[in-house]
Amino acid sequence: MTYESAKLLAEYLLFHYGSDEEILPAPADPRRDAMRGSLGFPVRTAQRFPPGDVMRALDLGCAVGRSTFEISRHCPDTLGIDLSQSFISAAESLRRGNTLSYSRTDDGRVATRLAARLPDGIDPSRVRFETGDAMNLRGDLGDFDRVHAANLLCRLPDPKRLLGRLPSLVRPGGDLVLATPTTWLEEFTPRENWPDGPTGDWLYHYLSPNFDLLSSDEVPFVIRETARKFQWSSSLVTVWRRH
Repeated sequence: MTYESAKLLAEYLLFHYGSDEEILPAPADPRRDAMRGSLGFPVRTAQRFPPGDVMRALDLGCAVGRSTFEISRHCPDTLGIDLSQSFISAAESLRRGNTLSYSRTDDGRVATRLAARLPDGIDPSRVRFETGDAMNLRGDLGDFDRVHAANLLCRLPDPKRLLGRLPSLVRPGGDLVLATPTTWLEEFTPRENWPDGPTGDWLYHYLSPNFDLLSSDEVPFVIRETARKFQWSSSLVTVWRRH
């Protein structure tokens, strides 16, 4: 599976739990400093929901769980689902209070040992994790006040299957946050399943019969691979409310 490698697990632990200094260490470099506003993406997308507390929330494509934990600050029953067993195992280990040691690749064989921990202020009893396929979610999930899916759609073989399920997952009056960098690639999604036009228009076509579009923004994010290689991208983040 694409997301089961130790390399990607380490990169995502750093992406989700690394401090700003661990991702972009000193000395200061104007080129790297320009990326600082792109850090903390899993936290920032979780904060896109309207203010207030709710009862149930779902984080689809939760990876190693940071957005799930952040959503749980305002929800006592928060479920994170990801297809990757290694990602879910890591998230569950953190939920249980374990410290996860991992390697940040710096230069060739040179690496730095870092550690991921449960974020401060999180009540682990409010969070559950499980493996699952966003295109084939189990039928007894029920519905939710909030559904979050970040950088997931353009990694699904048939994303319209998830879009078709969303109206039954989000309760009337509930909110949906979708984030996608729209990096459609045939290695993940057959070309015939790509949007015919701009991804934002395609989302509106499929979601507007059941959802009102509240906002649409470009939100940058950065994933560090080595000391000199970063994935600096922008994600289309849309917020919707169920009719």
